[in-house]
Amino acid sequence: ECWHASGFVRCRCFCLVYRGTTLGTTPGSTQRARAAILQRVHKHYTQMGSLATRRLRVLTNQLVGGSEQDALLLSREGTAGGAVRSLPRFDPYIMETYLDDLREMKRQVYDLFKYKPELLTGPELSKEDHRAMVRTQLRALLEEGINPLSFFDRDYKKYFYLAECLSMVDLSLMVKSGVQYSLWGGSVLNLGTEQHRRAYFDDIGSFRLPGCFAMTELKHGSNVAALQTEAVLDVLTDEWVVNTPDEGAIKWWIGNAAEDGRAATVFARLKVPAQDGQGGLVDHGVHAFIVPLRDEAGRCLPGVEIHDCGYKVGLNGVDNGAIRFSHVRVPRVNLLDRFATVDKSGRYSSPLTSEGRRFAATLGELTGGRVGLTCGSVGVLKGAVTIAIRYSAGRQQFGPPDSAEVSVLDYQSTQLKLMPLLATAYCLHFAKDHLVNLYCDMKRTKDALLIEEVHSLSAGLKAYTTAYTQDALSVCREACGGHGYAAINRLGQLRSDHDIFQTFEGDNTVLLQQVTGTLLKGYRA
Repeated sequence: ECWHASGFVRCRCFCLVYRGTTLGTTPGSTQRARAAILQRVHKHYTQMGSLATRRLRVLTNQLVGGSEQDALLLSREGTAGGAVRSLPRFDPYIMETYLDDLREMKRQVYDLFKYKPELLTGPELSKEDHRAMVRTQLRALLEEGINPLSFFDRDYKKYFYLAECLSMVDLSLMVKSGVQYSLWGGSVLNLGTEQHRRAYFDDIGSFRLPGCFAMTELKHGSNVAALQTEAVLDVLTDEWVVNTPDEGAIKWWIGNAAEDGRAATVFARLKVPAQDGQGGLVDHGVHAFIVPLRDEAGRCLPGVEIHDCGYKVGLNGVDNGAIRFSHVRVPRVNLLDRFATVDKSGRYSSPLTSEGRRFAATLGELTGGRVGLTCGSVGVLKGAVTIAIRYSAGRQQFGPPDSAEVSVLDYQSTQLKLMPLLATAYCLHFAKDHLVNLYCDMKRTKDALLIEEVHSLSAGLKAYTTAYTQDALSVCREACGGHGYAAINRLGQLRSDHDIFQTFEGDNTVLLQQVTGTLLKGYRA
């Protein structure tokens, strides 16, 4: 067994091992190698105090075995081992293999940015430069052969795994990719029919047609059923007339809108002429329509007005904008009509008999956004905990007189801060994997009970994970002391960028109320 690297490294069980010595393949060579390691470690610790002596004895137990009395040297005092009698050898590759069956994709993504450092986001970019950088990053992924829309269409597990990987490259990149492929592309694929797929799939996937998901309005966010934007059918021209009736109905915080978006899935109230011939309109509730926004030169089309939402608390690499429509005309076929159709005469029909069921089916197809955010949030938690623990292992403060200073990670106060975060990161990793697997099964089987379960689980896990990660980011920043406040160490930027995860794709308070309703419904049954 060979560790390849050289020098001392502190592993998660807080012992020191010497890396770079091949233990050999025969009993004799292995024993000699172990003796060499112990000799070098002993020399390194010659001038250190009693804590180092205990660690040396523990390391001896790990490599060559020792008495029960020696094993008990790993006491609660001065070490994190606590209640265990001895520390086992730890092979991180085995853990990685167990946790991560798509790790080759992770290496592909991280190698892209590792060997092209000009693609990494610096801490001092302006809003404009950050947006340009994210566009460049996204196109670099496509050139590398990583097509998120292809994953979203054929392999959901890879798509959500990619979201987790991108979360530690740049959260703005992860969110912009999600807007383009999960929200804009996903709404076309999941709410439209085959004609929409043929018309838009390739251009969305290649980023030739950047798009938006225009649901949220200035006055309505979580209450989607109350959206006020209108799409009225003109039976004489066979067109929808999309209009913003008042300022409260302006589409707000729309990702990709400020600079890049050339089309949008617009959620609006579908209205058709009443069949009684009296001139009234029948409101069939909120539906999704494809509405062009800009021409190929980037100019807004007639009737479309777009404004930049400006600097935000975080995610300034995403170009959020506000959109107002003034009687914009689009063809009747631009209705995403998987769950409802309207013919030339204005006759409305749907296989789902009630407006509530149609609305639930429409929103149910958008559950993937919550799953993606959960994966990204878990990725952020893993990254932040790794940064904080590595720093705390190397940082030394105070110690016995005439001895080396003690690693910050050896203090119980630091352990009480960081070890629960590490444990929870593992728990949320497995919970996230369970959710992704259920989501894949749901898309494959279309089982009604599974759809309800995924809807509830994705709501609850998204709310819990994002809230926990946001708190953990502050703990990790504080655990790194003053150096944690440096922008280059990323904890502050991660905290700012991740903050909105608690709000978009469903406000956490509202999501938890939905979960509560589902649980009460099950209890009453």
